Amino acid sequence: MDTIRQIEELIEPSVHDLGFEVVRVLMTGGQRPTLQIMVESLARDPMTVEHCAEISRAVSALLDVSDPIGGSYQLEVTSPGIDRPLVRRADFERFAGFEARLETGAPVDGRKRFRGRLAGVIDDQVCLRSPEGEQRIPYGAIKKAKLVLTDDLIAAARTERRS
Repeated sequence: MDTIRQIEELIEPSVHDLGFEVVRVLMTGGQRPTLQIMVESLARDPMTVEHCAEISRAVSALLDVSDPIGGSYQLEVTSPGIDRPLVRRADFERFAGFEARLETGAPVDGRKRFRGRLAGVIDDQVCLRSPEGEQRIPYGAIKKAKLVLTDDLIAAARTERRS
């Protein structure tokens, strides 16, 4: 099992017990790497600095005990933000109707980059609608995906915060 997956499995139960879910775990950097843990509230409430600090303390304790990363690193706990990455199948369903950018590892229909409105997931393929028509990208082929910051997305985020 790779280190990132091991870390996800280690921290997920504790993060969940605090009322949050892990969106993504990412290791970046070279000499002094950063372990980024992206989380969001299970209730979809806005994230605060206090939330991030609480999660950071809990995760740090778990990582100190199990020590899955050799050497020193910087721990960073963040929220996904409004133009969040899309990492799970459920994200593509949840944000249907919003504009997204996708990048595949290998070309799909001669392209590696796609942009359009998410139209859900059908038969393990992410559906995008763009001026060129509907495109279906195999979920397993997606290397990176994120929402595009648009007026629609900003309006939806404001509405979600009020409710």
